[in-house]
Amino acid sequence: MKKNKAKASPGTFRKVMSRVRSHWPLLLISILCAAANVFLTLAIPVVNGNAIDYLIGEGRVDLTAVLETLTTVLVCAGLAAAAQWLMNICNNRMTFEIVQEMRNDAMRKIESLPLSYLDSHPHGDIVSRVITDVDQFADGLLMGFTQLFSGILTILGTLGVMFSVNWQTALLVVAITPLSLFVASFIAKHTFDMFKLQSETRGEQTAFMEEMIGNREVIKAFSFEKKALEQFDEINERVKNYSLRATFFSSLTNPGTRFVNNLVYAAVALTGALSALRGRLSVGQLTAFLSYANQYTKPFNEISGVITEFQNALACAERIFELIEAEPQTPEPKDAFVLKGTHGSVEADNVWFSYTPDQKLIEDFSINVKPGQRVAIVGPTGCGKTTIINLLMRFYDVKAGSIKVDGHDIRTVTRQSLRSNYGMVLQETWLKNATIRENLCMGKPDASEEEMIAAAKAAHAHSFIRRLPQGYDTIITESGSGLSQGQKQLLCIARVMLCLPPMLILDEATSSIDTRTEILIQNAFAQMMEGRTSFIVAHRLSTIQSADIILVMREGHITEQGNHEQLLAKNGFYAEIYNAQFSE
Repeated sequence: MKKNKAKASPGTFRKVMSRVRSHWPLLLISILCAAANVFLTLAIPVVNGNAIDYLIGEGRVDLTAVLETLTTVLVCAGLAAAAQWLMNICNNRMTFEIVQEMRNDAMRKIESLPLSYLDSHPHGDIVSRVITDVDQFADGLLMGFTQLFSGILTILGTLGVMFSVNWQTALLVVAITPLSLFVASFIAKHTFDMFKLQSETRGEQTAFMEEMIGNREVIKAFSFEKKALEQFDEINERVKNYSLRATFFSSLTNPGTRFVNNLVYAAVALTGALSALRGRLSVGQLTAFLSYANQYTKPFNEISGVITEFQNALACAERIFELIEAEPQTPEPKDAFVLKGTHGSVEADNVWFSYTPDQKLIEDFSINVKPGQRVAIVGPTGCGKTTIINLLMRFYDVKAGSIKVDGHDIRTVTRQSLRSNYGMVLQETWLKNATIRENLCMGKPDASEEEMIAAAKAAHAHSFIRRLPQGYDTIITESGSGLSQGQKQLLCIARVMLCLPPMLILDEATSSIDTRTEILIQNAFAQMMEGRTSFIVAHRLSTIQSADIILVMREGHITEQGNHEQLLAKNGFYAEIYNAQFSE
């Protein structure tokens, strides 16, 4: 596993740098500002050294020259600060533009990913990659931009100056430097895997918290709180351990390089002092040399910190790029057909499908539905009813066979036009964090007030909406706080009634509604389905007795087919489950 991670890091680094290169104007300005800042900062020790030489002894003090050098120091310091300020602006802008692009790419990829990817990855982990990992990456990248350029230029600049002043002492500094680089490199190589584990476990923790919060009623109902806390403590313990290990080993970098840098400074002080005693250096030059030695070693501490932080950033970037580069859903053909004026004929011809190769599900499924027919799908749990709906909507593609709408294979049709021809009401309701008006008009944003209210009345939702504090302008959360499950389902039904597409899919659409309201909704559905091809998945057979075709499924196969009376007359499986529901 470590081998794979070691290979991933250089590739991830190249991907990061390719994004940085696309912002080369800001990068160039940042480098120029860093160079100006370093040049001005390096000029100050020379000027200070001259000032010291102007104060060399009694009767040999040149106050005019000292004041001139102080003015020069102030000007250099002011210009260096301005260059630093402009460099920080460029670095911040560049970093957050890159972060914005990565989040946009991640969100676009999520929209294009097949449902199989989202079903096989915890949603909390995906959220953690897009939010937390990108933030961690931004921190590391910003530190790199801010300190890396200046640090490298400072090292090169101070080396040049020191060689020009006293090449023997400068050579000693260069000889000790590789030890500092070795320490930083050794620790950085061993921190990447730890930061990767930390990031992955943090994603697992986010997913677990989302799962626990989203299902809090079930947790409380089954007194699962203690077990949930134990599981969270276990994950939290791993996050703590990985974080401590990553932080501990990464924190060794700074003291390690500081030790080496102090050796450099001590060597410079000793050799410089001996040179001054021999008359090879003035006191001012020695002071400047010591200042340069300090400036030379300081970037190594900063760069070592940058390298450590950058390992964390690369670990997070790798997880982000894994999402961005995930295999998208099968692309549409360039000449994909756009469904318009759909009549609603649907034909499934010898369809085979399974979610996993080793577990068979839909086998040799065939049906021919004429425009306007109502098709009910019944059968025991796990027989493939909802899978058929997923295939009709092309959330999944068939493994073999074909599904056609108005004679067009849906794999040759644009997904957007296919799905816009279906109205779908599921057992599991989904409402976005917005007003009721925005939720109802999601599929038809240009709907008039009268159309919206008419749809709400048809769904028997208008009466409870009026009783809400702001009526149709009441803001509801994603979980529909303040609304019952039945009310949320009525809103989903009203949303479809407002669009009225040529084909409908009702998957246990009235499962959360009381019996009296269900009768009213069934009447509304009957009116809505008039002339529209409809697919109805139901466990309660009372809701599908008027269907034109009832498909009875068992283990992915259609075992019986016909209308209600025909199936009862056969006295088969349908009659068995019907009699079980209505035996009393």
